[in-house]
Amino acid sequence: MILKKYQTLLFDVDDTLLDFAAAEKLALRLLFEEQKITLTTEIEALYKQINQGLWKAFEEGEISRDEVVNTRYSLLFKEYGLEVDGVLLEQNYRSYLEEGHQLVDGAIELIKDLYNKYDIYIVTNGVSRTQDKRLRGSGLYPLVKGVFVSEDTGFQKPMKEYFDYVFARIPNFSVEEGLIIGDSLSADIKGGQLAGLDTCWFNPAMKPNDTDIVPTYHIQNLDELYRILHEERGSA
Repeated sequence: MILKKYQTLLFDVDDTLLDFAAAEKLALRLLFEEQKITLTTEIEALYKQINQGLWKAFEEGEISRDEVVNTRYSLLFKEYGLEVDGVLLEQNYRSYLEEGHQLVDGAIELIKDLYNKYDIYIVTNGVSRTQDKRLRGSGLYPLVKGVFVSEDTGFQKPMKEYFDYVFARIPNFSVEEGLIIGDSLSADIKGGQLAGLDTCWFNPAMKPNDTDIVPTYHIQNLDELYRILHEERGSA
């Protein structure tokens, strides 16, 4: 156990505090219903494959965020020999996704317990308007001191420039007293390491780590953060 006192906690949003998988599933179902197409397991799997590939390219600085969101549906339907307006479908999908603010188990309780004791910030590669609406709808928004979305910063996780932007806007920030918590090894953990932060990989499915990225901490449940922070549950 590493005995360390943290002051600034940087939380990822999707699949860390908010259940993105649940929000995405509902938004996709509504989008396909609107198009009068049945969303099969096969179509959903292909969409996720295309989407994840595009976001990975974005993380690596190969394409822009706009290219990710505005081409994923045209690429998906092209696989089935159909031409669609990718930008329009993205707008419709986004409107459904913005309403999805399902919480990860224990998330709101954890943040309520910690927000008077730590400087809590959100760090996300999402879309600004969407993340704002989802954070507000979930009740998390008033419990954090700031939200940093890649769309607003001009950079994205894991780029060091993204974290430089964040650090410059947190009063009295000390990298030695900072901890990033997120579900993505390639964005959250790698980015935190590049920025000199301690890192906590939230891995509820206990997926194997087949990379050379080694987090400072590895947790399956958000409740395990209490132990890392030397806090008691329900101590708000």
